[in-house]
Amino acid sequence: MYKIAFDDFFNYSFSLDSVIFGFRNGEINVLLIKRALEPFKNMWAIPGDLVYPDEDLSNAAERILFELTKLNNVELHQAQTFGHPKRHPQGRVITSAYFALVRIEEFHVEASSWAEEVKWVPVHEVPELAFDHNLILNSTFELLKKKLTYEPICFDLLPKRFTLNEMQQLFEYAFGVEMDKANFRKKIRPIPLISHDEKQMNVKHRPAKLFSFNSESYEELTAKESYQFKM
Repeated sequence: MYKIAFDDFFNYSFSLDSVIFGFRNGEINVLLIKRALEPFKNMWAIPGDLVYPDEDLSNAAERILFELTKLNNVELHQAQTFGHPKRHPQGRVITSAYFALVRIEEFHVEASSWAEEVKWVPVHEVPELAFDHNLILNSTFELLKKKLTYEPICFDLLPKRFTLNEMQQLFEYAFGVEMDKANFRKKIRPIPLISHDEKQMNVKHRPAKLFSFNSESYEELTAKESYQFKM
């Protein structure tokens, strides 16, 4: 029988991994880094690192993400914790996944520290990642999909002014289904959108009208018990 000493409980390490989602060209992307260090040198991974002994988790998440990608002022949300005893080849490391939704065009990413490269990759095209990062990504993506059905978080990924076709593409990519255009527009009718007297520019096809999310109207609607965001 394995005997556990009291000191054994203080021999673990803790890390944070940040899953950053963005949307472009009709696809939901995730931000990956190429590791320049062992273990898993030259493999792609989710940006993450160990937490300092005297560091708060939220501060650590912001620090690690900035050190590896130069991303700053990103609103991170805690997701799931992963703690399989063999998930790290160098010892017991428990990790907490954070996630964020960003507009890719508003941020500049740059490989830094021991991250050799950094790039956006469509979620459905992600290769084998270091550690258990495929599990972390897939679990966090499932969380994103659930939230898309009952929270207006799609507007954190879409451009501030978007077309209805872009909005439809986002949901089609997330759930892996093709949606009927007329049915989709009927479905989103209760969502408060602002229609602008502007159209797309520099496109090869017929320019589509631009919309934006009316957050003030949404807050007023959610104050009423009868209203519920639903996709």
